[in-house]
Amino acid sequence: MDHSLPVTPSDDALPDAGQDGTQHRHERILNAAERCFVRAGFHRTTMQDVAAEAGMSPGNLYRYFRSKEAIAAGLAERDRARVMADFGALEDTDDFVASFAALARKHFEDEPRERSVLCLEIWAEATRNPAFASVTENFECDVIGRMSSLFEKAQERGDIAPGVDVHALAVMISALADGLFVRRAIAPSFDAPREVANVVAVVKAAFAGHIHFPSGSTQETTP
Repeated sequence: MDHSLPVTPSDDALPDAGQDGTQHRHERILNAAERCFVRAGFHRTTMQDVAAEAGMSPGNLYRYFRSKEAIAAGLAERDRARVMADFGALEDTDDFVASFAALARKHFEDEPRERSVLCLEIWAEATRNPAFASVTENFECDVIGRMSSLFEKAQERGDIAPGVDVHALAVMISALADGLFVRRAIAPSFDAPREVANVVAVVKAAFAGHIHFPSGSTQETTP
């Protein structure tokens, strides 16, 4: 199965009529930027590179995104929307635990490996660029907050054991997911089915109340 990032046709092959056309071109540019950032890295990629990859002129590209930072913010927002949609689907599932495990397999087995590489590019840039750091922090806060809310409802239904600290649980799962992204991006020995299954086993144990979270372990501390 081909898990590579999507390739879009040239500028002349797509319509540019109204909102649909604008949205279509946004998607083309973001897809092109993903491929460029994964292939050459964020710093080495230029706006001209993205324009060429998207099959449009640099001037046309600047109509939609004024900088690489704006493109990266667009990528983060698109990923956030996708993740929130995935979480939304968990609200109506009959088997929360099985559906959560399937979501993990989707992101760490079925999605293209290049998306993990892109995550590392953005995280690396966040160590140097305050704008990227803000985007990364906001994304993480949104994901942890949404998971916490999902887990509260699951706990009320009996899918998560009473007494489990759902915020600590969300933070733990976020950390485990980050680790899977890193290993999938850089480790030649990464065995997606086995390693995802191991993480899912830990998450199931946490859902069942078999993992103790120290009191206050997820609270912010000041130096």
